[in-house]
Amino acid sequence: MCGILGTLPSSEPTKFAQALNTLSHRGPDNQGVFHDNSISLGHTRLSILDLSSDASQPMHFPVLSIKDNLRVHSDNTFSAQDKTTGGGGARQAHKKNSLEITNKTRDSLRYTLVFNGEIYNFLELQQELIAKGYIFHTHSDSEVILASFDAWGEKCLHRFNGMWALAIFNHKNQELFLSRDRFGKKPLFYAFIKNNTGKEQFIFASEMKAIYPFLSEVRPANNFKNLTHIGNIFNYEHTQNTLIQGIQRFPHAHYAFVNADCLSKQQLQTTRYYHILEHLPYNPHNPKPYTEIVQEFRNLFLDSVAIRMRSDVRIGTALSGGVDSSATICAMSYLSKKQLPSIRNLHKDWQHACVACFKDTPLDESKYARMVCDYINIKGEFIEINPLNHWEKIEEYFYLFEDIYITSPIPMIATYRAIKEKGVTVTLDGHGADELFSGYGHIIQALWDAKYRPKSIKNILHTLNDTRENPKSPFGMYKEGMQFLCKSLSRKIRHKFPMPMDSHSNFGLLDYFSKWLYEIFDKTILPTLLRNYDRYSMINGVEIRMPFLDHRLVELVFSLPYSYKIRNGYTKSLIRDSLHDFMPESVIWRKNKIGFNSPIIQWMQRNKANNGLQEWFLDIAHSRDFLECPLIRDSKKLQDLILRICNKQESSFNAGEIVWCGISPYLWQKSLKFALHNG
Repeated sequence: MCGILGTLPSSEPTKFAQALNTLSHRGPDNQGVFHDNSISLGHTRLSILDLSSDASQPMHFPVLSIKDNLRVHSDNTFSAQDKTTGGGGARQAHKKNSLEITNKTRDSLRYTLVFNGEIYNFLELQQELIAKGYIFHTHSDSEVILASFDAWGEKCLHRFNGMWALAIFNHKNQELFLSRDRFGKKPLFYAFIKNNTGKEQFIFASEMKAIYPFLSEVRPANNFKNLTHIGNIFNYEHTQNTLIQGIQRFPHAHYAFVNADCLSKQQLQTTRYYHILEHLPYNPHNPKPYTEIVQEFRNLFLDSVAIRMRSDVRIGTALSGGVDSSATICAMSYLSKKQLPSIRNLHKDWQHACVACFKDTPLDESKYARMVCDYINIKGEFIEINPLNHWEKIEEYFYLFEDIYITSPIPMIATYRAIKEKGVTVTLDGHGADELFSGYGHIIQALWDAKYRPKSIKNILHTLNDTRENPKSPFGMYKEGMQFLCKSLSRKIRHKFPMPMDSHSNFGLLDYFSKWLYEIFDKTILPTLLRNYDRYSMINGVEIRMPFLDHRLVELVFSLPYSYKIRNGYTKSLIRDSLHDFMPESVIWRKNKIGFNSPIIQWMQRNKANNGLQEWFLDIAHSRDFLECPLIRDSKKLQDLILRICNKQESSFNAGEIVWCGISPYLWQKSLKFALHNG
């Protein structure tokens, strides 16, 4: 897990170093830079696989390895401060020899890589490449990427099981290859600019702040208000839109080649290399029997966890006590006691769980997390979230995040900070299961779409009811369902909730429920969630791995009918039925879902003496800067809502979300000043 930066053609080294330093939180262990006339590449490293300097980046093919990274100065001569190695053939990933770094050596370079992420199946790919004649001298997945690209070109992406944002520069044809993983777990941004000499330049980076030093002006996007409206907060992450004018987001599941033609046209042509709907193992209308699918899901999930436990550093989890995170750490416990073929390079120090606690709020799930820790016999770290410990840094957090979030990030930051303080660098977390199986209210929209199917209505209604902490009576449930249908009919008439659409021919194979799942998985909630958790963790130098987002699992689940996902009064029935034997019953059969959010209402209604933020919100509400902020739609209306919440006249969770989303543009604007001051 790292930060990457590059410019085509190369940049002035001092400015480039300044830009790279803005990514130091993503890679606190090491920095490496490569410069020649054609390109500048930079990398900040969080060491996880092969902790030696030989695995540092930028990495070259054939490889030139230097303990403190290779430096190429603006005069195009290499300088080295330690023993170096080089290689001579296209099929030689590393061949260790001492040699003098010369222009001739530089001219022998074929590829140079900067890479953020992990390729979990790198050991299997390495064996396949060895059989083709490649030689490896590190234990890094970065070296496997280079050899894979040399062997298979852009088709190597189909072989990767992992998460990535990567750039490979081809020194022979002066072309840059960019790619981002299937689901967008790792971020990548780019911009076309004119540099100080008036020449066109292409810039890419893991975060937008690394591009700021190259822009003539850093300002909000022209469509900022539309993007950050609460109704659109989940609708732009899957697009190329960003909140900064002139910076674009590289799309997930795509690759691109950047060359002189792209520079002259100031346009990037991307190619989609992966689509879930092209990899469905079964026809959703004719799947295997449920019992067989349960076993297949179990095998895939355990393998997914196993390959994500490959690490040379300590691993753990952010445990909530919900089904998804509990399943993940219970699977880690189960695998640690088994001998399976996929368990190679599995780190044995995994028994670290951090739990965010929200005392005296409806969001506290710590009792379930304790049950899980007791069940697998580990000692969890239970963190009482106190917003006062973080609020002075809120502008810095917005600077690091770069986007508007629907909830306060404080609990998540505190959790991953505690994880890092325990010496844990990698977590396996349960993210993605909600989007695969719908632990959200999108079931309700599916209910509307299934309204002409009585059995579907009955099943979904009963499941909705059973997932409540206090289920309604049959009559109450019926009444609620009928009220919903009437409201939905009105919405349909107004065309506010059109059926999700996708141009792929296989989209029609999905049932109504799965179409909505696909919408939130590919286009709305999941892309936003992945962005958020990348930032929460990387602020603290922690890498998150997500077993539920193994592409093999995703493809399996989307090839199944909704009746395999909602069954016998339970959501996520496949998870529960396939993994229940190594999880506590009180957790696996939980019927209420809380979710990892901030208790913003409680914080607004408690004063500082009671670890609340009431005074802070009241100060904002009366601030002239806030009331006159051009990025806020209706500051007076927002002010009134803040006052009503602080005075306990309004206490709905929804109102808290509206306030947080409403004040976020103001905090975001202040963070830009922080960025420019610290840049």
